[in-house]
Amino acid sequence: MFEHDFKDKVIVITGGSGVLCSRFCLELAKRGAKVCILSIDLEAQKSLEADIKKKGYEATSYYCNVLDKDNLESVHQEILKKYGKCDILINGAGGNSPKATTDDEFYEANDVAIDKKDFFSLDLKGIDFVFGLNFSGTLIPTQVFALDMMNREGCSILNISSMNAFTPLTKIPAYSAAKAAVANFTKWLATYFAKAGIRVNAIAPGFFVTTQNKDLLYNKDNTLTKRAQKIINNTPMGRFGNPDELVGAVLWLLDNNASSFVTGVVLPIDGGFSAYSGV
Repeated sequence: MFEHDFKDKVIVITGGSGVLCSRFCLELAKRGAKVCILSIDLEAQKSLEADIKKKGYEATSYYCNVLDKDNLESVHQEILKKYGKCDILINGAGGNSPKATTDDEFYEANDVAIDKKDFFSLDLKGIDFVFGLNFSGTLIPTQVFALDMMNREGCSILNISSMNAFTPLTKIPAYSAAKAAVANFTKWLATYFAKAGIRVNAIAPGFFVTTQNKDLLYNKDNTLTKRAQKIINNTPMGRFGNPDELVGAVLWLLDNNASSFVTGVVLPIDGGFSAYSGV
């Protein structure tokens, strides 16, 4: 089995205290990395830092708003003083908002329900927030930390897209569009930074149960919601993913010894959801 070694690599992970990225933090620290956990959730990031250190690995948490470039620059300076230049950046910050979703999957001409959220009543501020968090929240940290990586061996960036970047999901137009933008931006960055020796890739996770989406997938009696059942029916492997099932792909894409000629890839990890036509 290939041993991924990240000894003494300085790895910055935005959204680092989330369900998925916290798993990446632990795995990379376990393999020798100096992990920098960037998050707006102070309690969660401190807890994760303590857990990693308790296991004997290296990590430091930093309060960070990925949409605030001044804040990011300040955190960058702290990391430079403590660990040195960033070798690897994972742009893991992202999310959705109820203000950017619709209640219906299809437009019905005669449906005039009061207080119903349809396409025409979408809140522009909600759209801007979701698009900003996912796209600008990828762009700005890259502006700040990619300068550390120029013409240095083994440096790379990993973005988090989504399988709905390929086929948009109903009800979440802003999130789908933003993740499609992240996928496209990944390819643009891969081209732009190729001569500087920085590889840029993305993973496109399918459906994983997280704190954000648990109530959308499960009823109070722990049975699947109607939407969740549709997801399972359209996932050839017939189940949700486990966060551990993202780790192998992440380690491979970040390890320059394993994927040195891989850049501009958006890798679906979705149990076949994006491959299935439904028939």
